[in-house]
Amino acid sequence: MLDVTEIVRTHWSTGEGRFNHVEVLKRPKVSSRIKSVWRRSIMANTVTQEYMQIPAVTRAYTTACVLTTAAVQLELITPFQLYFNPDLILKKYQVWRLITNFLFFGPLGFSFLFNMIFLYRYCRMLEEGSFRGRTADFVYMFLFGGVLMTLFGVFVNLFFLGQAFTIMLVYVWSRRNPYIRMNFFGLLNFQAPFLPWVLMGFSLLLGNSIVIDLLGIGVGHIYYFLEDVFPYQPGGRKLLATPAFFRILFETPQDDPNYNPLPEEHGMLWNDQNQEDPR
Repeated sequence: MLDVTEIVRTHWSTGEGRFNHVEVLKRPKVSSRIKSVWRRSIMANTVTQEYMQIPAVTRAYTTACVLTTAAVQLELITPFQLYFNPDLILKKYQVWRLITNFLFFGPLGFSFLFNMIFLYRYCRMLEEGSFRGRTADFVYMFLFGGVLMTLFGVFVNLFFLGQAFTIMLVYVWSRRNPYIRMNFFGLLNFQAPFLPWVLMGFSLLLGNSIVIDLLGIGVGHIYYFLEDVFPYQPGGRKLLATPAFFRILFETPQDDPNYNPLPEEHGMLWNDQNQEDPR
């Protein structure tokens, strides 16, 4: 069996200055075990690179959601330790519930996968689209939406607010991309602003409560109105100015010219079609 070290040493001695993994895999004397290990290493590097290409906020939030669900599935924690309970927060000082109730989307299954696809896709498209280069503003939107949902959650008696938060992201994205045409499972064609309402109707058909959808739409509209509508009205002004310390904490480096973001105009997995802005 040929030592990989010798291959590396020989390759570098040629003066090429870079190790070529393809050459290693083609060497006839290299064992199949070394080839297998090397291929796995290449695959792991590729997965890592793809993961790190996800924008920071989307990556952090979706990872936290997946890890929380995995921890529940492995019985390391239980949903009873995560759900939103104002009494336990105020009287027992279990303040982590203010965050964890946004991270659990139910047990592993179709519903969890469906929610993760929506969360990842629309969160990423917002971060790479209208919030590109504005990480501090995006985090501030997260904070604003989370606080508002928590306040409303006291009155609507919801234990987990992650799905409502996802609907909020969908709503904001849809209002900022009004001319994109979408197709719902080949049955219904509509423009992007109707997407949250179509999803609510779908929930209603499945017999689910629409309180979550209404909460997400309501909070999303409040943010959209205060950020994108009211400041441009006569006498209006910007009420959601991002604090300076947010910009210090979350200031992003200059854009990488080789970075290839997820195209925002491809708004949905349901055969969405682009439509030109008629303006």
